[in-house]
Amino acid sequence: MPKPDRNLSRILVNTAIFIAMEVAALHFLANSGAVQETWLGQLSQGFREYVWGKTESVKLYFSLDEQNRLLSEENIRLRAALGLRTDAEATAELDSLLGTLPDSRFGYISATIVKISDNREHNYLIIDKGERDGVAPGDGIVTSRGVVGIVESTTPRRAAAISMKNRQMSISARIGRDGASGPLSWDGRSSHGALLRDIPLQNRFSAGDTVFTSAHSSIFPAGIPVGVTEDARIVNGATYEIRVTLFQDFSTLQYVSVVKNLAKEEIRQLEEGGARQ
Repeated sequence: MPKPDRNLSRILVNTAIFIAMEVAALHFLANSGAVQETWLGQLSQGFREYVWGKTESVKLYFSLDEQNRLLSEENIRLRAALGLRTDAEATAELDSLLGTLPDSRFGYISATIVKISDNREHNYLIIDKGERDGVAPGDGIVTSRGVVGIVESTTPRRAAAISMKNRQMSISARIGRDGASGPLSWDGRSSHGALLRDIPLQNRFSAGDTVFTSAHSSIFPAGIPVGVTEDARIVNGATYEIRVTLFQDFSTLQYVSVVKNLAKEEIRQLEEGGARQ
């Protein structure tokens, strides 16, 4: 009879050990699950913070992008206004200047260049605004650093324009605040080079004088600085041809403003009426 007692004791001991091991295993799994849940939670929170940070950065980037466009447009207006002011007017307050800009006949539409050519004689560009935005053939394209081009054709969402770096394009420009005016066009060679022609010999100027858009243009507001004079030569003994270095760097162009002459139709009607008389 002693043998069965020993066997029973052994069975009870083994059973107790098994139960203890099971309890320990369950406890370990429970704690492991909590650790795993905590780790996953931390990882998820970190990922959410990363995505949120990137999202905010993108929102900030596009917000700054829009602000840059608005500042660029306002800069064009102010520089055109300052170009027309006399020395006496230069002492006036900026607030009064903002209320009486001389280019009130013109409206502005911000745009971005989506394609531009810069390596041929007849360069062009395409912007991301078109008929739906109010852009029309004959509108000017400018930046705060000068004239960029003239719109040639449009689609509902895009517009194509001939570039200032195009032999077919010419604008009316003047030397200084009240100097002589003449046609200004690209010289066809250098990236920043242009030629101001038909300046009468009696006019005086110096190298380094600023060249502005003139009031003779119905496309661009007067007073936009476009470049500085360099040397000159006499053509046919009657006029000067002056080399001009343009301010605008066409290799870095991205944001521009379309300039609309709000009185263009009225001017056209008057011109047609005068031609019929």
